[in-house]
Amino acid sequence: MGRAFDKGWLNETYFILMFITSIIFLLGIIFVGIGVCMSLGNLRMKTVGNRSLFGGVLTMLAGMAGMFGLYQLIINTMNAEKITVYFPVGMPLYMILTMLMVILGVYIFVATPKADKSEKMEMETKYKLFLMLMPFLALVFAFSYLPLFSWRYAFFDYEAGGELSKDNFVGFKWFLSLVQNPTYVKRIVRVLRNTLVMSGLGIATSWVPMFFAIFLMEVKSVRFRKLVQLFTTVPNFISWVMVYAIAFAIFQTDGFINTFVNQIFDTFNVAEVLCAIVNNFSDIVNTEGAIGFINKVFGTKWDTNYLMPTDFMWVKMLLWGIWKSLGWSAIIYISSIAGIDQQLYEAATVDGAGRFQKIRYITLPGLLPTYVVMLVMSIAGILSNGMDQYLVFATPNNKKFIEVLDLYVYNLGIGSGDIPLSTVVGMTKSIVSVALLFVANKVSKAIRGENVV
Repeated sequence: MGRAFDKGWLNETYFILMFITSIIFLLGIIFVGIGVCMSLGNLRMKTVGNRSLFGGVLTMLAGMAGMFGLYQLIINTMNAEKITVYFPVGMPLYMILTMLMVILGVYIFVATPKADKSEKMEMETKYKLFLMLMPFLALVFAFSYLPLFSWRYAFFDYEAGGELSKDNFVGFKWFLSLVQNPTYVKRIVRVLRNTLVMSGLGIATSWVPMFFAIFLMEVKSVRFRKLVQLFTTVPNFISWVMVYAIAFAIFQTDGFINTFVNQIFDTFNVAEVLCAIVNNFSDIVNTEGAIGFINKVFGTKWDTNYLMPTDFMWVKMLLWGIWKSLGWSAIIYISSIAGIDQQLYEAATVDGAGRFQKIRYITLPGLLPTYVVMLVMSIAGILSNGMDQYLVFATPNNKKFIEVLDLYVYNLGIGSGDIPLSTVVGMTKSIVSVALLFVANKVSKAIRGENVV
C-alpha cells in the first residue's frame, strides 16, 4: 500500500477510508465487550448491556461492509492492474459470525424482560473482581498464547512478506536441518552452553535475594531499611537500554572512571610524587624497574574501555542481573517473613535465642517453601534467560560468550530473516521448558510432598 501511494496509484482518500472503517469495526468490538460485561449485572444492567451489545454488532457489521466496499473500490480503480489486492481469507467467516451475533442480539433484546427504570444498576462482587482480572488475562493471552499460532511457520519455507501455501510446505525440513547441518549444530551447542551456564549461575545465586530480605528485616532503622529497599528496587524498572547507557557512561574510554582517575593523577602529580619516594629508597629498591612501573601506571592517560574485555563475561552479566533485580526479587521473601507467626520470635526471645539463632531456626525454615517454589520455577525456565540484557551488551568480541537462546532466536528471525528456523528453535525451547516444569514439579513432590503447579 505504501508503494502504491508513493507511485500515485492510490490517493490519500483510500487510506482515510481504510482508517475510518477500521475504527468503526474496533468501536463495534468495544461496544460488544461492554454489553457482554454488563450482562453479568442485574436486570436493569442487562437491559442497558443488551442495547450496547446490539449496537456494537451493528457497528461491526457496518465496519466490515465499509471494508468490503473499499476493497471493491480499489480493485475497480483505473490502476488495478498495477496493484495486487488480497481479500482477507477470514472475512467471510467474520461476516457469518457477525450475522449470527446480530440474530442472537435481536433474540436477547426481545426475550429479556423490561426492567424497572427506578432500579439501580448493580453487579455482584465476584463478577466485578472477574472483570477487573479480564484485562490482565487478555494481555497474557495476547502475548503468551496468541504467538503460538505462529508456530506454523516452522513447517513452511517462508520468507517475510510471502504467504503460506502447499507450494512452500516443507514438513519437518527445518527440524532436521537443526540437528543435521554441522553449522547449525555448532551454533546451537555454543548457544546452549551460554544459556545453561548463565541459568546455572542464576540458580546458584538464587539465595541472594532471600538473604538480602533477611538483612533488610533485621535492620532496626525503618528509614534506612526503606531507603535501601528503594535504591535496590528502582533498577528493576529501568530498561536494559538505560542500564547499558549508564554502564557506557561509567566504563567507556572517556567514561567517569578514566576521567576521574586522570584528573586525580594530573592534579596531584601522583607519578612524580611516587617516583620521588622511590628514589629515597634507592638502596633497597630497584629504582629503575619501580619508576618504569610507576610511569606506566600513573604517568600515562587511562583510556581502557572496561566493557570490551571478554574475561569473566558470564560473571559480569550475572552481576549486572543481580544488581538490577535484587530488590524486586526480595519483595516476595519480605512478604513471607511478614507472614511468619511473630509469637515464634517472642518465644525464642524468652528462651534466650539470639538474632542469628532466630534466623536459623525460625526465619529460614519459614522461607524455605517460598524458596523451593521460586527454585522450581527457575529450573523450569532454565532455557529462558531473556534477551534485552544480552542484546544491549553484545559486541563482536563477546558475542560467543553471551549469545543465549533467546538472543539467538532474535538474531535468526530479525537479524538474518531466517523466520522458519528461528520458529523451530523457539518452539523447541518452549516444549522443553514445559517438560522441565513438570519434571521439577515431580522432584518437588518427591522431596517436599507438595506440588508446585
